[in-house]
Amino acid sequence: MFRLIWNLLALIGLLLVAGMIYMATQLGESLTNLRSFDSKAPEVYLDMAKKLIETGNAAEATVWKVPVKEGLDWKDVEQTMRFVANEHNIKNVGELPLSEQVQAMTGQSQRFLKIYMFCNPLTASRLFEYSVAFSAYLPCRISLIEDTQGKLWLYTLNMDMMIHGGKVLPEALQKDAIAVKDTILDIMNRGATGEF
Repeated sequence: MFRLIWNLLALIGLLLVAGMIYMATQLGESLTNLRSFDSKAPEVYLDMAKKLIETGNAAEATVWKVPVKEGLDWKDVEQTMRFVANEHNIKNVGELPLSEQVQAMTGQSQRFLKIYMFCNPLTASRLFEYSVAFSAYLPCRISLIEDTQGKLWLYTLNMDMMIHGGKVLPEALQKDAIAVKDTILDIMNRGATGEF
C-alpha cells in the first residue's frame, strides 16, 4: 500500500513538473512581464478563479453585486444612486431602460432591468491616454435588475481587474482610478440601502 501511494505521489509530481515545463515553453519570455504586475494581481485573479469555479460563469466571476434592501423599489434605488452620484460630483451620462425597451418591442411584460452609466470625464480621459483598451470599460455602469424571484440587485464590473490586474498604473492614475471605484461602490452600496 505504501509503495502504491509513493508511486502515485511521484506520478503527480512528474505531471506537475511536466506541466510547468510546458507552460514555460509556451509562454516563454512573456513570463518575465509578470514581475512588473501590480502586487495585488494574484489576489484579483485568484478571487476571479474561485468565482468562476463556483459559478461556472465567466461574467459572474468579473462583477460585484449587492442585494437591494427589502421594501425598496427601483425608484427608491434610482433616486438614492442619483443623489450619491451628485454628492461625489460624478456625471450620470446615460441610462438604458432595457426592460421598458424590450417590453415596447415585444408587447410582453419584462423583469426590471435598467443600466445607469456614470463617468468622471477627467479620469476617463487619463485612462484612455494610458491605454485605449480602457475605453471598453467606460463609462462605469451599474445595472439594477430584478431576479426571477422578484428581488432587486445592483451589479457593476469588478474594477480591481482594471486597476490591479496588470502592470502597475502610474501613481496619480491609480489614485484617480481607485477614487472612481470607491465612488461607484458607494453609489451602489448606498443605492442598495436607500441611504442618502
